[in-house]
Amino acid sequence: MLIRFNKPYGVLSQFTPEGRWQGLKDHIDLPGVYVAGRLDADSEGLLLLTDDGKEQARIADPRFKMEKTYLVQVEGVVDEQALTALARGVTLNDGPTLPARARAVEPPVDLWPRTPPIRERKNIPTSWLELTIREGRNRQVRRMTAAVGLPTLRLIRIAIGPYHLRDLPTGTWQQVD
Repeated sequence: MLIRFNKPYGVLSQFTPEGRWQGLKDHIDLPGVYVAGRLDADSEGLLLLTDDGKEQARIADPRFKMEKTYLVQVEGVVDEQALTALARGVTLNDGPTLPARARAVEPPVDLWPRTPPIRERKNIPTSWLELTIREGRNRQVRRMTAAVGLPTLRLIRIAIGPYHLRDLPTGTWQQVD
């Protein structure tokens, strides 16, 4: 069994809550399923869960380099210089990243509101980009955008390999056929 879940902001990628963060048990009441990969509590979007250990490893293990695609709202304006740097790979404190696919995108029109809303500053514009990576380092997307001068304000994973968030409402899950 494979489950796709649209993880809201403030939910951990584990069933047990911790501190101010909710756990998956507040949204998914299915015995025997386990998270295939992680998504930080302050990130949103697609999280896959399965009851199959081999499937879990195929999805989560960095050796398989399954692509992950994110919509990222950043502080500042996405320009060609930033996109080129991301596409080539940027150097982080734990070494260079693999090249990524990056493109500027229009703000999503059908996006659910985030609770709490992101902080916005009057004098600093925000913009959106779509970023696809094949690694899964800790807070990698946030560190990559910061490295090119575009701090992340909102991060939404929309795809893992062939699995896509599509029209799944936030906080809900669905079994994948």
